[in-house]
Amino acid sequence: MKRFVGFVVVLLFGTSHSASADPSIKPGVDVFATVGSGLTYYNFSKNPIPAGFFCDSSTVFTGRVALKGLPVETGTPGELRNKDTIVERLDEAVFDANGVAETRIRFRALSMVSIDPIKSSCGAFHVYITLDGKQPVTKMRIRRSETSGGSFSAPLAANVRLIFVPVRGTSSRKLELKGSVRFPGKSIPWTFPNGKALNQMGSAFVDTNGDLRPDTRLPGTSNFIAGVPPEALRSITAKGIDCYCTCHDADGEQHCTMVSSGGGFCDLSPDCF
Repeated sequence: MKRFVGFVVVLLFGTSHSASADPSIKPGVDVFATVGSGLTYYNFSKNPIPAGFFCDSSTVFTGRVALKGLPVETGTPGELRNKDTIVERLDEAVFDANGVAETRIRFRALSMVSIDPIKSSCGAFHVYITLDGKQPVTKMRIRRSETSGGSFSAPLAANVRLIFVPVRGTSSRKLELKGSVRFPGKSIPWTFPNGKALNQMGSAFVDTNGDLRPDTRLPGTSNFIAGVPPEALRSITAKGIDCYCTCHDADGEQHCTMVSSGGGFCDLSPDCF
């Protein structure tokens, strides 16, 4: 059964490379790890699952589903470690005299799963979320307010698929809902990497459609870290904090991601710095 679903999971964007005075942001991908522990969720009260979806006798579902990241499958197993979301910046973004640059962006991978199965009168179901087919291209506007960074806005859009997999013994049917969504372009901080020896992501062969089989080679990260303010570089030295959790929400949905100010990997934690 297919049905338009207004599914909004608001994401952030993160990457890496070097240089604190670059005249442009190079093309590349931004990779994220979704924070679980209930911080990331979707509330179906805004867009209920209709009666009869799970089985003929199922009632309307309006509950809240807590989500966590499911690492994206790669050609080299474990290459992205805990990363479950990938956004690609398609063009070089060159700063003008006013410190403003633009690039085109699109989702390349999204992989999340419910922390606990959702319950219906027809049994329990795990919920998986992936991208669905060709993804829209939107524009990212980057503002540079100081040498080491600034802020950006990026009203992303995505075509998504929600797959409901029955828990063993409850049903034999795998169900799905599809929809198109647009994410609000809120102002988000960014910075250049801190210049340390970085655990960068190079070009990788990844699963972009959620079938658990790598299908597309994507470029690596570049000289951009989103969600981390420029002053974070000073905090690393002063406080030893290397990873930051940032949350965005809209209409009852929330997505929290962990990003590294050094461009490397973060261990997921329910705590946000």
